Amino acid sequence: MKKIITTIALFVAVISSAQTQFEQGMGKAFGLWKEGKNTEASAMFERIASAEKNSWLPNYYVALVNTTSAFAEKDKSKVDLLLTKAQDALDVEFIKDQNNAELYVLQALLYTAWVVQDPMTNAQKYSGKIMENYAKAKAIDPNNPRAVFGEADYQLGGAKWTGVDTKPLCAQVDKAVELFATFKPETPFSPKWGLDRALETQKSCKK
Repeated sequence: MKKIITTIALFVAVISSAQTQFEQGMGKAFGLWKEGKNTEASAMFERIASAEKNSWLPNYYVALVNTTSAFAEKDKSKVDLLLTKAQDALDVEFIKDQNNAELYVLQALLYTAWVVQDPMTNAQKYSGKIMENYAKAKAIDPNNPRAVFGEADYQLGGAKWTGVDTKPLCAQVDKAVELFATFKPETPFSPKWGLDRALETQKSCKK
């Protein structure tokens, strides 16, 4: 009995230590990202992902860091590298779970980055995929604010070319802002981004 208790105690200690390492690593990676050290942050998230294969979050943030970096990058070759790295990280998690709304939202955002890089070439190629991924995300989690906002935001971005009525889209932006107010991330590291952009778009809608 004593051996069993000792074994359990050691097991719990190992788990606690692993959680602490995970939390410390994630905290450090977020700190690097906040400082604008995107390459270092991505590398840190990659190292955590290789050690914590049961958590989808490190690879998710590898993809998010590289995707958001691509939006600000002008060098086409660098954009290709960033988005390829992002896609590789996302693919790892899609293999493990096809029922995670956040993965589909990020996939849609990644495709949007390809469109922004070269609208003339990529808009026709990726627009359908973008809308498909937002639809999948909303089917899994209708109250995910990033899914609701992302879908509306992408359509608003193309409204001046498509001529689509923006009023229903702006209503979806309003809905997303409301959903952000009540959204509760599952963990301290779960996705919670998007409100700032939604509020900016909401202001634009009211002009």
